[in-house]
Amino acid sequence: MNSLLQPIPTPCIGVCMLDADGLCLGCHRNRDEIARWRSMADAERLRLMEEELPRRGRQRTA
Repeated sequence: MNSLLQPIPTPCIGVCMLDADGLCLGCHRNRDEIARWRSMADAERLRLMEEELPRRGRQRTA
């Protein structure tokens, strides 16, 4: 069975403003992560989506 892998989509939610720490208020990525998203390997995107961005979001609401 052949399965087509889909690229990991951007976490952008259209709230594109950087805070004083340089993190996007919408997706919690920094400027470098936003700029490099298209060229990142899926493993790096997945790590950001599953680990780093949720952690940053929790820190922001704490």
